[in-house]
Amino acid sequence: MKVQAESPGKVKQAVPFLWVNDIERSVQYYEALGFEMSNKWIQEDKLRWCWLQIDAAAIMLQEFWNEGQHANLSKHALGEGVAVCFMCVDALAVYHAALLKQIAVQEPFVGNGMWVTAFTDPDNYKIFFESVTDVAEETKYSAWNK
Repeated sequence: MKVQAESPGKVKQAVPFLWVNDIERSVQYYEALGFEMSNKWIQEDKLRWCWLQIDAAAIMLQEFWNEGQHANLSKHALGEGVAVCFMCVDALAVYHAALLKQIAVQEPFVGNGMWVTAFTDPDNYKIFFESVTDVAEETKYSAWNK
């Protein structure tokens, strides 16, 4: 058995950092999904950055600067090629909670041996909640739940 080597920095967690166009809109979206803001940076009465936590997982959001010395507004489509996967106990429970809250959500399917509940956030980032299953690959929830 191969023993995992410990890194010099003893890495504890990876937290995706997403640049967004409208941080208030993004925070509302993630809070509707069940995230809670646990840290933030406010400058000139404006939320600039925040840490959003859901159970043991987290993401960070920061709004692009439109002007001034820190201007960094993206000229590219946001979210393209980016997916954040949250491993959980029950991805189907996330799906049902989203339906109750009337949050746009794709029909769950089985991919890579996991139920996948997929969302697209306001900046086109793909957000997946996934849980292990023994249901056949590519099964859609509607077919399985008959």
